[in-house]
Amino acid sequence: MNQTTTDFIRDMVREDLRLGKNNGKVQTRWPPEPNGYIHVGHAKGFLLAYGIAQEFGGVFNLRFDDTNPTKEEQEYVDGIIEDMRWLGVDWRDVYFASDYFEQLYEWAEVLIRAGKAFVCDLSAEEVSEYRGTAVETDGQVITPRGKDSPYRNRSPEENLDLFRRMRAGEFPDGSRTLRAKIDMAHPNLNMRDPVMYRILRATHHRQGDAWCIYPTYDWAHGQSDAIEGVTHSTCDLGFENHRPLYDWFLDQLPVRTRPRQIEYGRLNLTHTVMSKRWLRQLVEGGYVEGWDDPRLPTLRGMRRRGYTPAGIREFVHATGVTKSQGMVDTALLEHFQRQELNRTSPRVMAVLDPIRLVITNYPEGEMEWLDAVNNPEDPAAGTRKTPFSRELYIEREDFLEDPPSKFFRLSPGREVRLRYAYFVRCTDVVRDARGELAEIRCTYDPATRGGDAPDGRKVKATLHWVSAAHAVDLEARLYDHLFVTEDPTQVEGERTWLDNLSPNSLVICHGRGEPCLRDAKPFERFQFERKGYFCVDPDSAAGRVVFNRTAGLRDAWAKTQGA
Repeated sequence: MNQTTTDFIRDMVREDLRLGKNNGKVQTRWPPEPNGYIHVGHAKGFLLAYGIAQEFGGVFNLRFDDTNPTKEEQEYVDGIIEDMRWLGVDWRDVYFASDYFEQLYEWAEVLIRAGKAFVCDLSAEEVSEYRGTAVETDGQVITPRGKDSPYRNRSPEENLDLFRRMRAGEFPDGSRTLRAKIDMAHPNLNMRDPVMYRILRATHHRQGDAWCIYPTYDWAHGQSDAIEGVTHSTCDLGFENHRPLYDWFLDQLPVRTRPRQIEYGRLNLTHTVMSKRWLRQLVEGGYVEGWDDPRLPTLRGMRRRGYTPAGIREFVHATGVTKSQGMVDTALLEHFQRQELNRTSPRVMAVLDPIRLVITNYPEGEMEWLDAVNNPEDPAAGTRKTPFSRELYIEREDFLEDPPSKFFRLSPGREVRLRYAYFVRCTDVVRDARGELAEIRCTYDPATRGGDAPDGRKVKATLHWVSAAHAVDLEARLYDHLFVTEDPTQVEGERTWLDNLSPNSLVICHGRGEPCLRDAKPFERFQFERKGYFCVDPDSAAGRVVFNRTAGLRDAWAKTQGA
């Protein structure tokens, strides 16, 4: 979080400080709308604002832009706060745009009296039609002049009367709006008499039923920054075309401070979608389990999958701050997770597709405790005891009866090492009534416990295993990309973005693990040797431990970088 950073936004802040602007003060904020849970793209936004405040000795606040009561809920407010704290972010104060509703209303009356706002009776569809649409002609995008509302020239007195009656609840929902009077010929459609208030009878999560008119996001956002004394308002490039409107509003009002809005390229990830609107469709359509589904880019989905806050912060830092939009390979995110998990995760052995292995010359009814290394990256992690017995489980894929030439794992007549244990040699197999492989039989060399053979013979493979008598039943959920295409939103013909959902984004295995996993707690992380990094899912219960695969062991990003 405190890494030294240079980017164009910080350069602007440094220049403002050099010039003595804002009395040498830096104040940032992050203004989410509480209409859904936040994702890693949002994390880039609040980590940027928080980092700038930290770096320049400023103040960072959290503000909820809660201007749409039909979509906003206290659940999301609480969830956003929880997710931000999980990622290591703190703030001085928490604000709500809804707490400024009275001030915003008073400022709306200021514009009405100045002849710069009017009450309009057009429907939402008519407002959109009158404003016009950008069209492409000869390779150039132009915006033909919009059409003035027939109510645009109402007198300030009439507008003020109608606006007060709107607040009093005299008119039906959607029947009237308050619009700013700017310029219907402006090339920026946001400047064509934008709506400031709409009539909407809905219970607000904080204001209850105190209001039946609600400010639009564009009307409330910039003024909220000014009320709070924000000096540097950072946001993604999607708001660049809104900046002239925010500035116009501030120019007309008696605000004490003027926030400087600075836009940057938003974070987009391959093989997923980064819009709360699309994420909500996935959740409400039942395509995923919920907002915390480990396949989603939401912070609570990433937490459930086993991602670490440190790994996410490192990833966001690595993507940088630029003025261009781009797509970041999900492999980079996984790369930073692997780096962190490799350093911090204890190792255990778990078999996800088990087949029984019987050591025929091992004494029946006996067992022994072997020393296993908890984390070779951290000598202080020490060792653990794991039980070894006559009957074990190994991975089904680690045995082939008729192996190809470069298959070095177990096969008839071949000898391999069992991790932390002995050399074993396959002597026979047992089949069930259907002819399916049911059991592998081996002999072991007692002289090879935990090391090489005294006679110097070598083996080419080491297999992980668990003792059958002591193994814990586990469910392993193997997650992969939610979408088969890098950019799911790009579709052709009659296909929709939902047609790009991967049928293999979740595979469930029922395996066996070391007995130390029996008491694993939700969100504990482990490396299953040779299989990947796994996290205990909250779905776990007594006698049923559920693990989510955070990432495999192979690092696709490091491989592409030649590491």
